[in-house]
Amino acid sequence: MEKSSFLDRMIGHLRGTCKYYTGYPKDLGPSRVVHFTSEREFVNLLHEGFPVVVAFTIRGNYTEHLDKVLEEAASEFYPHVKFMRVECPKYPGFCISRQKKEYPFMEIFHSPTHVANQGRVADPNITKYNVKVMPFNYDISVYGFREIFKRYGIRASDMK
Repeated sequence: MEKSSFLDRMIGHLRGTCKYYTGYPKDLGPSRVVHFTSEREFVNLLHEGFPVVVAFTIRGNYTEHLDKVLEEAASEFYPHVKFMRVECPKYPGFCISRQKKEYPFMEIFHSPTHVANQGRVADPNITKYNVKVMPFNYDISVYGFREIFKRYGIRASDMK
């Protein structure tokens, strides 16, 4: 076997130690990012009980980088955290309801719990949920996701 060059050893060290290194290209297997198609699908994803990171995007150069980071984060945190990408030009109603003007942006939807029906019950088939929406205002990397999950106390892996 050939001896690795200095450059190969340096890149290997960088991959192992740098918190911002993304390591592309990487074989991540099948995509774990869910592409938004309807609000019903989004609600069903929330019903599963996992935190959902939603990236609200438009097409652009930065979005290509964001897609790669989402793919890597989704494969690392699967199945404890779900990742969803919304293309806002295709689904403007869902994006406008978030009341943001700068794209892309991300939010974390977490802690769906059943809320007891209080007072008069209009329809027994309706289930109410309480969902915390937290802005993602950290570094756009797998490391950033890991740190924000720690800050909000989200269980992102089996190791706890």
